[in-house]
Amino acid sequence: MYTLRQLVHKVRVKIPSHYIRMSSGEIQNESSPAQDGGDATVPDKKHAGKEEILAELQKRGYDVVTVDHPEVFTVEAMMPHVEHLPGPALKNFFLYAKKKKEMIWLMATRFDREVNLSKVAKVVGAPGGFRFAGEDLMIEKIGVGQGCVTPLALYNDKQGAVKLILDKDIIDGRHERVFCHPLVNTATTGLKPEDLVKFMEETGHAPTWIDFTSL
Repeated sequence: MYTLRQLVHKVRVKIPSHYIRMSSGEIQNESSPAQDGGDATVPDKKHAGKEEILAELQKRGYDVVTVDHPEVFTVEAMMPHVEHLPGPALKNFFLYAKKKKEMIWLMATRFDREVNLSKVAKVVGAPGGFRFAGEDLMIEKIGVGQGCVTPLALYNDKQGAVKLILDKDIIDGRHERVFCHPLVNTATTGLKPEDLVKFMEETGHAPTWIDFTSL
């Protein structure tokens, strides 16, 4: 079992140079308008936010631990607030297929995972490979903006438009909990790995599992 601090090391993701890194592996195209600090934590009013998702998890009987902290946009910035918690944080990608824009994925990996997006695209059958979705599409489909993408946001995808990809280590890594944002980047929520998977399945988002160590 590892703490978050024990898992930190340099992450390398093969992405086009015209993209810049945002929090937890999320990517914003330079052509997209940047959001100010407050906007990143405010969900679309049509969708559930932090209080709603935590209430839903409690209602379903899940054992969750939530730590509030200042707004963060990188794992490094988050670490001082969560380093005492057991288990890895998740790095999240919101993607669509280059040649079929209606095919959309949310991918969550361990935050220290090296990811080759071209190989992942072939595994899941993304025509033409992946592109990183802009904030408008994030808000439309899962109700969160830059810095707040999380598997829990799939609760807002009532139409089942977004497919889920999960790092196989989440369930195979013998972690006490895994940690992700509760739809805002001013808090971090930990669930038992099996509970996260069960909740995803209950929302209609059974994951595609990828073993990144052999990809």
